[in-house]
This record gives sequence, structure tokens and C-alpha cells, in this order.
Amino acid sequence: MAPTPASALEQLQKTKSLKLLTIAGQLAPKDLPQSAQKRSSAVSDDSEQNNDTHPAALEADLVHYKELFSKLRFSYVEQVTKEKFLRSITDNPPRLVEASENEEKEKEVLALKAELKERKLEIAEVLRQLEEKGKELALRYEGIQLHKAQLESLPAEIENLEATIDRLRQEQEPPSNNPELALPLPETLTVLQKRQAELAAVDAQLATLQAALPNRSRELEKLERELKPLETQKQGTVAAAKEARRRREEGGGIGDELEERGRWLRASETALREMLEAGT
Repeated sequence: MAPTPASALEQLQKTKSLKLLTIAGQLAPKDLPQSAQKRSSAVSDDSEQNNDTHPAALEADLVHYKELFSKLRFSYVEQVTKEKFLRSITDNPPRLVEASENEEKEKEVLALKAELKERKLEIAEVLRQLEEKGKELALRYEGIQLHKAQLESLPAEIENLEATIDRLRQEQEPPSNNPELALPLPETLTVLQKRQAELAAVDAQLATLQAALPNRSRELEKLERELKPLETQKQGTVAAAKEARRRREEGGGIGDELEERGRWLRASETALREMLEAGT
């Protein structure tokens, strides 16, 4: 069963905040030392306005942090070096370093630098993957926020549509007694398709009859031409029959023959009329 907009919206509202947003809030410039706050104030203004979640603001903060940590590392190394040098020359007796110790220390430092470089490359690759994943998650998060806003507006739109449907039903004048006019949309489409199929069948039958009409017209003309001589013959036969009846009544000898001929002509006329009506 598909979730309703209300249940989907409730589920989204119960979703906990993203861990990335919590981490971004913990990286606010107010947690930096006093010396770094002045430097990062201009960079973090836009970030604070966007709750430190805008990608451009986060990238600017990251660049600033890299520069800051680079300076801090340089200052730390310089301070530690000075401290060791002063301690070595103030010791009593002073600690002297041999050239061999320097060479060993230099080899050790080179090995550590090589390992550090390898670690930096690994970290750079991890950061690149994290950046890609972060961009992907940011796009998905924006899509979810957009869908959430759309879901929040759906209940009000559904209520408005339902109110409009009720108003239109009440305004329908006069109410129709035809049950097909009150069908839901799927049933209405089914009835419409049925009516369209019936109309298509009638159109096909009409086209067939129209195609056969010229042949029927020619047959009718032919039968009419054949009927004209018969009509003329009929008129002559009727006249002869009347004359024969008159003569028979007067006592003539050919009345029976003419009467028999009249019956034959009437039977022929009836057969021809039936053929003509069947052709039309």
C-alpha cells in the first residue's frame, strides 16, 4: 500500500538531523583561538548566515584552516628548535652533537618525511573521495528538502481540490438522472471507449453501405428499365381483360382465355415487384 502524503511528511519530520550538519556547527569560528578569530571573521560571515552548511562557505573555511595550520606548524617547529638549541647551549656541561649523530638524525628525518608524504597522499585521496561523497549527499539532501516542501503543501492543495469538487457537484443544475453521468473517471473512460467502439462499427457499416450504393443504384435503374415494358404490357393486358370481361358478360367465346392470360400477367407483375423490392 502506497504511503499517504501525511504519513510520508510525518516520517520525514521524525528524521534526525544529519551528522554532517552537527559537525559543521562544531567547526564554527568562535571555537578558534583569539588570534585566528580576527582572520576568519570575514570568511565566516556568509557561513554563519547559512548555518555553516553552504558548500562555498565550508570550502572557504577549509582553505583558511589549511593556511592557519601551516603557519601554526611553522611557528611550532621554530619555537621547538629555538628551545632545544638554547637548552643545549645552557646545559652544564653543554651537550655536543657529533657529525655521525647528525647524519643518523638526517636519515631518520628523511625516512619520516617519506612516510609523511605517503600518508599525505593517502589522506588526499581520502579527502577527494569524501568531497565527492559530500557533493553527492548535498544534492540528495537538497532533493529531499524540496520533496519535503512539496509534501508539506500537498494536504492544503488536496483539501482545496476536494472543496472545489464538492462545490461543483452542488452547483450542478439540474441534477442528472442518468447514472452514467455520475460515474468516477475510470468507469467513465470505460463507457467512453465502449461508445467509441460502437460508433466506429456503425461508421464502418455505413461506409460499406455507401460503397455498395452505386451498384444498387445501377441495379435499380436496370430493373426500372425492364419494368417499363412490363408496365406498358400490363396496361394493355388490363385493357384487354376489361374488354374480354365486357365481351364475356355480353356472351363472347374468348373470355376464359383472356382471363387466364390476365392471371398470368398479374403473377408476373407480383414476382417482378418482389425482385425490385429485394434489390433495393
